[in-house]
Amino acid sequence: MTERYQAIYQQRLTKLQRLRDRGIDPYPPRYNRSHSAAEAVDAFQAWESRGSAGEAPSVSVAGRITATRDMGRATFIDLRDGSGRIQTHFRQNTLGEEAYVGLRDLDLGDFLGVSGPLFRTRSGEVTVQAVDYTVLAKALLPPPEKWHGLQDVETRYRQRYLDLMASQEVRGLFALRSRLISAVRHFMDGRGFLEVQTPVLQPEAGGAAATPFVTHHKALDRALYLRIALELHLKRLIVGGFDRVYEIGPIFRNEGISTIHNPEFTMMESYEAYADYHHVARMVEDLVSGVAREVLGSTRIVHGDAIIDLEPPWRRLTMREALIEHAGLDFADYRDDPERLRARLQEIGVHVELGWSWGKLIDEAVSTCVEPRLIQPTFLMDYPWELSPLAKRKPENPELVERFEPFCAGMEFGNAYTELNDPVEQRERFKMQARLRAAGLEDVETMDEDFLLALEHGMPPTGGLGLGIDRIIMILTGRTSIREVILFPQLRSKE
Repeated sequence: MTERYQAIYQQRLTKLQRLRDRGIDPYPPRYNRSHSAAEAVDAFQAWESRGSAGEAPSVSVAGRITATRDMGRATFIDLRDGSGRIQTHFRQNTLGEEAYVGLRDLDLGDFLGVSGPLFRTRSGEVTVQAVDYTVLAKALLPPPEKWHGLQDVETRYRQRYLDLMASQEVRGLFALRSRLISAVRHFMDGRGFLEVQTPVLQPEAGGAAATPFVTHHKALDRALYLRIALELHLKRLIVGGFDRVYEIGPIFRNEGISTIHNPEFTMMESYEAYADYHHVARMVEDLVSGVAREVLGSTRIVHGDAIIDLEPPWRRLTMREALIEHAGLDFADYRDDPERLRARLQEIGVHVELGWSWGKLIDEAVSTCVEPRLIQPTFLMDYPWELSPLAKRKPENPELVERFEPFCAGMEFGNAYTELNDPVEQRERFKMQARLRAAGLEDVETMDEDFLLALEHGMPPTGGLGLGIDRIIMILTGRTSIREVILFPQLRSKE
């Protein structure tokens, strides 16, 4: 704590003690609030619309003190709750001298309850005329400066409550996030999908090529993993007889932190029996455009310097076409020669490392050369099978799988494919992943015998989808850092 904040802390501790010395509990267990700030204003305006007949409504409001204006024998105090701000007015001849002098022990950031009739000031603002007030919580540290907000980015993320206190825009962003997730649920429910919950702690971390977090269960004396995907358990439900299922929930990946990566993030995954990746692509463009229309009122959004149009249909582009267009690279020419491919990628400025597999090299080429250029919504389709151990091969070209990733604003925000439902081939794919792991690659799929057992009981043709909710919110709100749209992002230790 800085010297300035230490002084403020001590001053407020003194005020706290004065409240207690006067027999006032500065942290009472409850307060009977009759109206929120917005409801109080609405009640007064409704009274005015009826001709102001009879006495003006009386209310009990509560909120954090955000401003005070001392006029001598009268004081205005602004309170803010979750619905907005309301002005309150204190007069010495109404409250009595002792109660009025007690206002001196209040500070910005304190929570206060105020009761009294509503009136409109000469400036036209609906205001509570205080006949009584109750201290609800004494704040020992001040809020962020009203006019400047929080300028330090790390403080904004590390102490998000200060960010929310300081910025109406930030509060609005996270309220919007909640509405966007509700809109996704509304869309999926409307399509006949059943929302389910699957385990967060799993004996095998499968469904994605990512490094998991590991924990230990004492009673079972075994290692468990925080899930890195929702996929394998949701597909078990398709095997069990549900035709359409989805889940929205947290995913955990032990990976680096960047503007588009956080170790904990929110995913929506869905699986639909008797559908393929073309069907899923149509659903994705309908979902994203529909959510934008419902929550933002438009399918045209501004992201940086770009105006993005989310209205379907979105562009379909194969991975091979994209690499030829943006990198001058046809991966078919390098199919059996990873060393020549590595050399070629180095020539065009793609970072590569020794030991990377052919599939990893192609993936890095897409991330470097293609992804940043996909500003308008685009489906990148038909991936090499080496990149997709859970996806079904294309019948007309077994070197590729029926997979797509949606891109927008230069960022990938999902993954989808026609699911591999052949248990024999799936086992061979898992074995190939195990060989890659033995060769030193960490982010590969793990063998999941329980999932294979389920698949051996038969799974119908299925279209699967994973959408990064945080990245969709980034796109729709024009944010360039995932930390802006996660309330409590993971940060490095201060030490």
